[in-house]
Amino acid sequence: MSSNISLTTPIVSVKWLQEHLNADNLIILDGTIVKSFDALQQQIPNARFFDIKLKFSDTSDAFPSACPTASQFQKEARKLGINQNSAIVVYDDKGIYSSARVWYLLRAFGFNNVAVLNGGFPEWLKSGYATEDTNLYEGGIGDFEANLQPNFMKFFDDIEANSKNETHKIIDARSSGRFNCKEPEPKAGLRMGTVPNSVNLPFTDLLEAGVLKSKKDLAKAFYMVAEQDDPLIFSCGSGITACVLALGAELSGYKDISVYDGSWTEYGSLTTGDMENPC
Repeated sequence: MSSNISLTTPIVSVKWLQEHLNADNLIILDGTIVKSFDALQQQIPNARFFDIKLKFSDTSDAFPSACPTASQFQKEARKLGINQNSAIVVYDDKGIYSSARVWYLLRAFGFNNVAVLNGGFPEWLKSGYATEDTNLYEGGIGDFEANLQPNFMKFFDDIEANSKNETHKIIDARSSGRFNCKEPEPKAGLRMGTVPNSVNLPFTDLLEAGVLKSKKDLAKAFYMVAEQDDPLIFSCGSGITACVLALGAELSGYKDISVYDGSWTEYGSLTTGDMENPC
């Protein structure tokens, strides 16, 4: 007798995952960003490594973590054994960081039965649940079909237009220091600055020790920067933590949500701005 599950919310607890580990259609993805698979030591049992940087990004793009083509995403997802009827839970090693990018990419390519593990691997360890040595997935090929959904990803021309016309609220997930040009960008050679007419909501404001805050606290954080019916575009440094804001906005009931794929790395590189007064 099969036991398939459906995910009704974009976030699940480690307790929930522990109780559903044996579901027939469950796939656990480790979306940790590492330079090589060997850097990972332990994983949640049966987890499969979702390589954001090398397998699920367009590595030919000039900017990091660029959204891949549908054909690339489909090919790599199938290699991980992902099926159309899979239920996917994704985590990372920081709590909630790159796992939100995996969740958002799957949604962008038309897959909705996916959730982020709240608190990620640190919360799993804290709860005392079992782990195993990391291993590469060597199972069967899946039948996943990738269909890029309109408006999930925004690009440079979209941001230029939206910044000038203010048709969307552009919300930047970087730290307030970076947003306000008080701290330099971590990427060498990238200028300080902000997208004109954008506002700041650091992704860390949604978290406490790597765990998402309560829905009430999330709603309050978003209320400070956007109305409930505003169309939203999230940006950050390179398109990773913008997806944490997208996750929080989804939980807070916002409907019109997009992510600027190139984020500040692209925008700051393609524009000159005011070098003396960058903000």
